[in-house]
Amino acid sequence: MKIFVAKLAFKTTSEDLRALFEQFGTVESCKVIMDHETGRSKCYGFVEMPNDDEAYKAIVETDETVFMGNELQVKKSRPQAAATPKPEKPAKPKRPHHPYVPPVQEE
Repeated sequence: MKIFVAKLAFKTTSEDLRALFEQFGTVESCKVIMDHETGRSKCYGFVEMPNDDEAYKAIVETDETVFMGNELQVKKSRPQAAATPKPEKPAKPKRPHHPYVPPVQEE
């Protein structure tokens, strides 16, 4: 089961999150989401646990608890919505190319 964990402290690492959830069972993967531009944590992450019973227990036991100074929000992750393809726009007709011709100067 994939678990969503929000309101993490900026200093929380994936290893910290893994250690918290391993108290409840086997953790398959754990990731704190980072901002690509700043390199800072976005203060949320995901934990995957193969055993649903252990995962539910972890959710109940960690939701609204203080971890590294912040009160966590923990819940079952919702499936990511599939990207809907954008409708294709009809091709715009090309305008004919008119080269620039400078005006003729009369003398």
